[in-house]
Amino acid sequence: MPMSPRKRAQAFRGVQYGILVLVVAAMVFFANWEKLGNAFFDLEAMSTQFPGIITTALVNTIIYTGLGFALGLALGLVLALMKLSSVAPYRWIATVYIEFFRGVPALLVFIALGFGVPVAFQIQFDTYSTVAIALGLVGSGYIAETLRAGIQAVPKGQVEAARSLGMSQTRAMVTIVIPQAFRIILPPLTNELILLTKDSSLIYILGLLGTQYELAKFGREGMNATNSMSPILLAGLCYLLITVPLGYLSRHLERRAGRKRDEGLEVTA
Repeated sequence: MPMSPRKRAQAFRGVQYGILVLVVAAMVFFANWEKLGNAFFDLEAMSTQFPGIITTALVNTIIYTGLGFALGLALGLVLALMKLSSVAPYRWIATVYIEFFRGVPALLVFIALGFGVPVAFQIQFDTYSTVAIALGLVGSGYIAETLRAGIQAVPKGQVEAARSLGMSQTRAMVTIVIPQAFRIILPPLTNELILLTKDSSLIYILGLLGTQYELAKFGREGMNATNSMSPILLAGLCYLLITVPLGYLSRHLERRAGRKRDEGLEVTA
């Protein structure tokens, strides 16, 4: 007799679990655990990274990310409003900017700011300005599209109600639309913050002083000094200290927004 769809799904799931178990068993059986332990879990090499990996590298990574995100959020809001503008040149400028910085690798933006701009315009940025501008330019392209979607998701009836009360279009946008849009887009904004945290590691290509090291550069220097991969693993764990809580925050905000949306639908029904 042919299997029912439910039994076929169960059988397919069982095959997947079986393949996963075989892969894990093969990795456990064939891996050279002694070499892996010496290469990645050398506690002596890890101990040499403290406290600098926390007090310098982790702190700098958070600062770089915060600066880039702040600039990206400000630029992104302006670009989102320009793209929604009724003035055609504003829309064209915003569209070109967004498509350009969403399509260009962040590495090229760092290189342009670190080497191209000083040569072309005789303007030399310090490390913090370079990373803030580079991350801000890259992040603003993505944030602008997220904000645009959030603004358009706010019911138009609320703007019309605000205008009927005598509010100008600008005041209605600032006091009614944008606050609601931010509540809608908080989860994707958190994801963008995670991406910027990882992109901050690209600052290493410009050359840094010891006090300016972020996690990736600090781990790389530790690897060269100890001839062990353990400092890189430790740097990766420090990245997780930042990104995992942000991931949980993003999911929490998404669930909360979903509950509020469901409650709103129940009220209107």
